[in-house]
Amino acid sequence: MPSKTKVLPYIALVTGILALGFSALFVRWANVPGPVMGFYRLGLATLILTPFALQRRKPAGLRKLAVLIFPVIGGLMTSLDHAIWNTSIQYTTAANATLLNNATPIWVALFAWLVFRERLRSLFWLGLALTLSGAVAVLGSDFIYHPSVGVGDLLAILSSLFYAGYFLVTQRGREKLDTLSYIWVVGMVASLALLAMSVALRMPLRGFPLSTYGAFLGAALVSQLGGYLSVGYALGHLPASIVSPSMIGQPVVTAFLAFLLLGEHLFPVQWGGGLVVLAGIYLVHRSRIGKTAPTARLLMPPGPEEKASVHSSETDAL
Repeated sequence: MPSKTKVLPYIALVTGILALGFSALFVRWANVPGPVMGFYRLGLATLILTPFALQRRKPAGLRKLAVLIFPVIGGLMTSLDHAIWNTSIQYTTAANATLLNNATPIWVALFAWLVFRERLRSLFWLGLALTLSGAVAVLGSDFIYHPSVGVGDLLAILSSLFYAGYFLVTQRGREKLDTLSYIWVVGMVASLALLAMSVALRMPLRGFPLSTYGAFLGAALVSQLGGYLSVGYALGHLPASIVSPSMIGQPVVTAFLAFLLLGEHLFPVQWGGGLVVLAGIYLVHRSRIGKTAPTARLLMPPGPEEKASVHSSETDAL
């Protein structure tokens, strides 16, 4: 019988994927503008982390303005990612929004190729081709049947670009700050940016029904904290070669939950295209295993692994 220490990381990984799979559902249940949803999700999570961050922070590191530049930029990237992705769910299915947002590893690798002149294996290019062809199938079917849904898919892809920007900025930012201090600053900046965005666009920030506030709290506790901390724990005890490819299961979980709880139905071509996208992203991850280049560690799917991990020595990617 396997020991408890060997089983717990796998339980945490599965729990994290399930918790993150609810992210898009909480957005749909809240039924508020994207920036408002992002403000409550990140704001509540950051508020909960504040006592721990203040207790663990390193004053010497936080006193230097240059050190804060990267988490500030990372927070702005995060705010745009959440605002756009939350908005995309209003125009497309929860499954499609989650699937297309998971294209982040591809943009990071392409940045490494263009900027750092990093050599990419043939397996990466095969994965890229599969991902793009699958995305075309998903987007194409949406534009044919529901033009507005296609717009939502494009917004989801746009959000993945800002998520990639977060990863690239965070690579440098985590060199000087521990994980918890870094994610706390990112969360604080992102929350303030989303609040400013909501106020500037005259979006409502209160007066919602009780169910909406419940969705806010669920997104903060289940997805933002529960999901991120669970995957962070798994990363501290399992190799990235196991955790990283496993994370592409999140869109599958979201699609299944959306079918059961939201009554969302996908066309056969969308199921096929989605599976092709997942296969492509998986190949991208496989092509990066063993890499030691600057961006190799960043190719984990959309940040949950590090954003809330309190094991900074075990999760250096962010």
